[in-house]
Amino acid sequence: MVNVSVEVTERQLGELIRRCYLGHSASELREDVLRRLRSIVPVDAAFFATVDPATLLFTSALAEEPLGSVTPLFLDNEYGQSDVNKFTILADRTDPVGSLDGATKGDRHSSLRYQDVIAPLGLGDELRAALIGRGRCWGVLCLHRGASCFGFSEREIAIVRRLAPHFAEGLRRSMVIDGTSRPPDAAGPGIVVLDDNLSLLSMNPEAEGWIDEMQESTRSPGAELPMALYAAAAHLKGVEAAPEGQPTSVRLQTNAGRWLILHASHLYGSAGRQTAIVLEPASSDEMSSLILDAHGLTPAQNRVAVLVLRGFSTQAIVNELHISAHTVQEHLSAIFDKFGVGSRRELVNSLLGGPH
Repeated sequence: MVNVSVEVTERQLGELIRRCYLGHSASELREDVLRRLRSIVPVDAAFFATVDPATLLFTSALAEEPLGSVTPLFLDNEYGQSDVNKFTILADRTDPVGSLDGATKGDRHSSLRYQDVIAPLGLGDELRAALIGRGRCWGVLCLHRGASCFGFSEREIAIVRRLAPHFAEGLRRSMVIDGTSRPPDAAGPGIVVLDDNLSLLSMNPEAEGWIDEMQESTRSPGAELPMALYAAAAHLKGVEAAPEGQPTSVRLQTNAGRWLILHASHLYGSAGRQTAIVLEPASSDEMSSLILDAHGLTPAQNRVAVLVLRGFSTQAIVNELHISAHTVQEHLSAIFDKFGVGSRRELVNSLLGGPH
């Protein structure tokens, strides 16, 4: 006789997986996933973020309370402290899913994140996943249990491990669907200045405009700024070994469909160290590399596509990459299929949002 609970769970998992392929936006996918996941794996609070696959910095996030109230502490731990199950570490592991109890062998207090962030909120075990698809990380997921609850079981961890690649594919597809940017308006660069504790000191009117255009889901309740700005600043603060003046950059899409790039760099003066974040429209090269990743091009196809965007002829690509003209055409054919276009001009227009 079939175990009814197992049968129900399989049906729920199948429906959840199916919904990852319906073409939801990233924010719609996050809300749908968390609502349905809770009927399979009980969760008391969750953090679900998209990331720039080139840097793994957060580009938007859904942080359920009480997690949103401790964003600075969370970012300090993520980018400035050694700890278990850091998202960057999970993204490089063969198994990108792990629990706090598993990583600490039940000694939660050995984790600084547990001591400083999780325990004060009345939470216990934590289950983290880097969402990997086609060799790239498109987002991260963090699930929490109350302190009085049991930790995540091996069965529950296995369920999240099974679902994670589908969540990644849903996020990747949202990037493909929304990947063509609107041509930028005439708005100039926005400038935001934070103190060393990531508190807002000042911003110009252009920055206010860009921030208003960013998705509301990128901002935690009560936060002055979207998560992406805090993440870029916290990452820069944590990379003390970086050469002076080396900025931290992250690409993200606004609610209006435009692509922005955020540059964070340190400022020094009589007021002490501060962080400046510049927000400006992403260049064609910056945006195109992200969209190429989202379409799942192989490294060889990516190299050919980048040269096509730079206006290289077939012979120029042959000379640059030291491959045959036949190989170039094979790569181009595969690239056209992935983008649903039939010519170089259509590929360029698809990537750059219109004739340039």
